[in-house]
Amino acid sequence: MKKKWRAGLSRTLGAHPVSMRTAPVVLVLDRTVRRITQGREGILDVAGLPSLELTVAGRRSGIARTVSLLYVPTPQDRDTFLLIGSNWGRPRHPEWSANLARADRAELHLSGARFEVTVRGLAGAERERAWARAVAFWPGYAMEQRLAGERVFRLFELRRV
Repeated sequence: MKKKWRAGLSRTLGAHPVSMRTAPVVLVLDRTVRRITQGREGILDVAGLPSLELTVAGRRSGIARTVSLLYVPTPQDRDTFLLIGSNWGRPRHPEWSANLARADRAELHLSGARFEVTVRGLAGAERERAWARAVAFWPGYAMEQRLAGERVFRLFELRRV
């Protein structure tokens, strides 16, 4: 019950443009919470929202990079995760999304478990359906898309191997 209340409050606050200014603080807090919980939770989890750590090889360097992200769960399929490359509504795509766009596989760290996933970028009607699901889950994505201007967010479906 408490988690639903926190998630509802987080969704409401996250849909306001002022929330975009909190990005630096959220990122520092997330690293701290993940360190304290040994990666089992991030600050978004504390706020009642689902988050995970994505590890993917750099497209040029090949060096594995890890980033903490909000994800859109698929209730009917717990092995599928939807990631949105919103980058807090900034005009440039996040680096992780460029790396993921070139990858066939990646690793997720979720609730203390690490596992491999396949990566699929979404396009066309499939992307539009996923986008509608993402905005219904996290209304802040619509605001972030407006802030990003012409940039169209990259959407990815990750599936547990």
